[in-house]
Amino acid sequence: MLHAIAAAAALQIPMPALAGFNLFLSEYTATRAELQAELGKRFPLQQRYAELFVVTLRDPQLGLDAANNRAAITALLTITSPLLRPPGVEGLVSVSSALRYDVPARALRLDQPRADRIEVQGLGGRDAERLQQIGAVVAQELLRDQALHTFEAKDLTVGRKVYEIGDITVQQDGIKVQLK
Repeated sequence: MLHAIAAAAALQIPMPALAGFNLFLSEYTATRAELQAELGKRFPLQQRYAELFVVTLRDPQLGLDAANNRAAITALLTITSPLLRPPGVEGLVSVSSALRYDVPARALRLDQPRADRIEVQGLGGRDAERLQQIGAVVAQELLRDQALHTFEAKDLTVGRKVYEIGDITVQQDGIKVQLK
């Protein structure tokens, strides 16, 4: 394994992200699969809006945008209300976000998420526009400060040295944090 890593480094061949601590580079990488598994445990999410609508997000899919250093979550959306006929509509919402580190919780959190795309099925015109606006606002609120990855103390400790999180870098297949 070490020979393969050394050969790849010498040849500048990109290696897939490997989960965990890299002592030589002082970094920790969480893979897309690990992040997706953690994210899935936190759903479904639900919130009322204006006491008339209930917005539910479920089945999240994580996207990683390395070019813009952002994470994206696409989820199935349900909006229910006694004012709607039928009483609920389905759709899809995509939210992208920067990341920040929450020191006390040892967690990478979504920071200022924004709804980039929202689709509501079965409605058109002004009704669809209004429900899209409601869905976007609630999705952003539900995902604000959502933990994407929580570190255990052992993840940040080697021997007696306890590391702090530095720069956060979104990669194509994981999220890397610099340890200092």
